[in-house]
Order: sequence, then C-alpha cells, then structure tokens
Amino acid sequence: MTTALLTGKYAVITGAASKRGLGLATARLFAQHGATVAILDLDGAAAKEAAATLGEGHVGLTCNVTDQNSVKAAFDGLIAQWGRIDVLVNNAGITQPLKIMDIAPGNYDAVLDVNLRGTLYCSQAVIPQMRAQKSGAIVNMSSVSAQRGGGIFGGPHYSAAKAGVLGLTKAMARELAPDNVRANAICPGFIATDITAGKLTDDMRVTINAGIPMGRPGTAEEVAGCALFLASDIASYVTGSEVDVNGGSLIH
Repeated sequence: MTTALLTGKYAVITGAASKRGLGLATARLFAQHGATVAILDLDGAAAKEAAATLGEGHVGLTCNVTDQNSVKAAFDGLIAQWGRIDVLVNNAGITQPLKIMDIAPGNYDAVLDVNLRGTLYCSQAVIPQMRAQKSGAIVNMSSVSAQRGGGIFGGPHYSAAKAGVLGLTKAMARELAPDNVRANAICPGFIATDITAGKLTDDMRVTINAGIPMGRPGTAEEVAGCALFLASDIASYVTGSEVDVNGGSLIH
C-alpha cells in the first residue's frame, strides 16, 4: 500500500452497518489508511459487528441521526473516549421511489429527516470539537439525484433532501473555513449496492449503462476513494465542493 493517509485520525461514519453499502466500504478504506473508525447505525448490533470486521480498536454504536439526543450522546461518548474527532462522514440516508403526487406527509418527513436533518445534527455534534482543535473534515453524501432532478430510485422528496445537503454543505464550509474545518459533498451516480441490487431488470440495466460514458455502474469502493481524498490532508485546500462520482453520467 502507498502511504497511509489517515494515520492517527479518528473518524465517524453514519449509517455504515450495511454489508455492501457506501458507509462500510468507506469505513474499511479509512481503517486501511490508519484511521480509528466509529460506525454509527440505527441497528447497534450490526454496527458493532461491522466495526469488529475492521480490526482492533474500532467502535460500533447505536445512533438515530434524526434524534438530537441520540446523536449528542454518541458523539459526546466518542469525544470522551478519543479526545478528538478528525473526520465525519454523513452517510446515513434512505430513499423512496415515489412520484410527486404520491408523497404523503410521512414520506416527506422520513426522507428529509434522515438525509438532511441527520446531516445537520451530526455536524452540529462534532463542530465545537473540530473548531476547538482547529482542524476537521466533514464529508456529506449527496446524490446525482440532487443535480439532475431524480434518479432511478429516489422520488422528488429524495432529490430535494439531497439538494438540501449540497446547500447545507456549502453554507457550513463558508462558516467553518476560518477555523480550518472543511466541508465537502460527494454526489454518487448509479452505484451497485444492496439498495439497488434486487430492483433492476436486465432491460433497465442496459438503459442505465448506456447513459454512463464509462458504461458500467460504480462500486462502493470507488465512492469510498473520493471520501478518503476529501477526509485526508491532501485535500487541505478543498472546501465547499461537490464531487461527482458517476462515471461521467452528468458531464456538463
């Protein structure tokens, strides 16, 4: 392996217990690069199990990102244990494939809360510590859905939530920059994960691949690579950016 990019760093990744999700792929790569990682997930047992697969010293915690008290407890506990948090990856998210007229109040609340409110709460929980230590990197997961107005699985409320993540990221970046705390967003295109695995017909697959200049879906590891860059000191002058990881499907 080349030089480890996160040696001695402490990183928190939300919604990272899914075995083939973006969060766990990111956690794995961060651990390989020397970070001590905390996996936060609604399913605490799965979070602990996922953390154990990374090796010694990594942590799995129960956390509901939509509940400010749950978030505060998780982050306060980690800061007490570690003394600092260097990286936050706001990965927790849900999607629903609904049309505009089918979005009921409960659908709106669920999708906006996990994707957008959760990103805000987790960021608020870590910002005072990052400001105090005069360093930190926040990486937020947005989506190509925010940029092109819908995707393959996400409804309009998902597009709205992920577009909200972009606005929040840029505003945070502007406000936190004087304290050397960076905030950036990743916009994955079509990525082969558990969420997408069972839902594609062969025809859909051909159509999707035809719209991607690279001719294939991305992998969770390819999104993780971008998160590693943004989290590390080699991106020390990158803040307020949105990085497309989509095989060229949104060249504009």
